[in-house]
Amino acid sequence: MKTLYTAHGSATGGREGQAATDTGNVKLVLNTPKELGGGGGEGTNPEQLFAMGYSACFLGALKFVASKEKVKIPDDAKVSADIGIGARDDGQGFGITAKLTVSVPGLDKAAVEDLVKKAHVVCPYSHATKGNIPVETTVA
Repeated sequence: MKTLYTAHGSATGGREGQAATDTGNVKLVLNTPKELGGGGGEGTNPEQLFAMGYSACFLGALKFVASKEKVKIPDDAKVSADIGIGARDDGQGFGITAKLTVSVPGLDKAAVEDLVKKAHVVCPYSHATKGNIPVETTVA
């Protein structure tokens, strides 16, 4: 694979720390959710960041495959990701799950479902998770 772009970010303090991009355009406070034994807080967590990244990437992939088929995805299209975390069944650590809900107002549901299947092949996040975590896609 020829790399076209490399993002750079780092974190200190783990789930109770800070994270930032090397450019400084994103700086975040991290807090562990109460459901995972933390205090909650006003910061974010890795699962929320993954949900936003996967949502944005998948919508980009959807627009890409739609453009190949001469279909315009409207500006109000939305992908929402629910990222779950919990103990793995093998007892060896933690795992995540992903559920993507795709909303494309004004397009036929069957056509959107077809585009979603194609986007799931194209999306780098979907490719990275394939065979590693369960990913469910739904068209709203």
